[in-house]
Amino acid sequence: MTVMESRDHQDLRAAVAALGRRHGQDYDRARLWAEAGKLGYLGVNLPEEYGGGGGGISELSIVLEESGAAGCPLLMMIVSPAICATVIARFGTEEQKRTWLPGLADGSLSMAFGITEPDAGSNSHRITTTARRTGDGWSLTGRKVFVSGVDIADATLIVGRTEDAGTGKLKPCLFIVPRDAEGFHRSAIDMELQAQEKQFELVLDDVRLPADALVGDEDAGLLQLFAGLNPERIMTAAFAIGMGRHALAKAVAYAKERQVFQVPIGAHQAIAHPLAQAHIELELARLMMQKAAALYDAGDDAGAGEAANMAKYAAGEACVKAVDQAVHTLGGNGLTREYGLAKLITAARVARIAPVSREMILNYVSHQSLGLPKSY
Repeated sequence: MTVMESRDHQDLRAAVAALGRRHGQDYDRARLWAEAGKLGYLGVNLPEEYGGGGGGISELSIVLEESGAAGCPLLMMIVSPAICATVIARFGTEEQKRTWLPGLADGSLSMAFGITEPDAGSNSHRITTTARRTGDGWSLTGRKVFVSGVDIADATLIVGRTEDAGTGKLKPCLFIVPRDAEGFHRSAIDMELQAQEKQFELVLDDVRLPADALVGDEDAGLLQLFAGLNPERIMTAAFAIGMGRHALAKAVAYAKERQVFQVPIGAHQAIAHPLAQAHIELELARLMMQKAAALYDAGDDAGAGEAANMAKYAAGEACVKAVDQAVHTLGGNGLTREYGLAKLITAARVARIAPVSREMILNYVSHQSLGLPKSY
């Protein structure tokens, strides 16, 4: 695996950066989403036969990172093309692929993803949303929280659990639930976080679905689930790196222009060194993200799992530090609406918390990478 980007990747990065600059940090989400879809950026990771670009998560992560660096990150990129479309492309039926992938690729359709539950937290084994067979399909019952963009998505990919016929144990399965399905209720969660996409709590009250709402093999379980969760972690890293770069660029520009005692404040090591450190840590996080994406695109799910968790951890930490230092560099100006940095203080924390906390990543690495015993 090379650490140098190909010419195609460099060109993609430059093109998306130009798109981001045109829209800027006061962007209209719907317009940006539509243009990104028209230009092929939303479906860059999807198969060409279904309207995609034939690339992988490596390319999609570039799109999200560069749009974030321009101040206009598209959070639904993590959910719709990275998680949902990837799962459908890998495990869906031919009919599901024809129905969903072209629209997910060009942006005319989008899909949310529901896994988190009020009482399960990061423990996916405690998911209580259950799916039971009916005469002609399935019935889903349960609750989900912190589901992004349900109001703007055409459907939600719901993680439920079904009973294994052989063992009787519950196993995860994924179902496509249309936005207007009877018994599928949503309510917005009142968030301090300023974001274009809202967060929702979902209630599934005996939601009846046809047999073909099930994505993939009923017995594949965790394999299909992690086919979506590893891209989610990689894309969260891209989201965080883009946000950190955006904050750092504002701080560097300010440090070059703002003068105190006849010299720019960036000449002082107390300002310059923390900014340099933030840049280094963002670049290191990007390298791990690129490794994770390359492993995933090569079909190494186990290797990608470890690298994706590390990338998400590193990027979350680097993003929080970059935003904090950027605000500190601007002083009082860092808290004004004019510079647009204060809102990132809350947003940066998301990369530490979602989709899995940094503590759970440390648990994963200590168990899976280092072989240490579990405490739970």
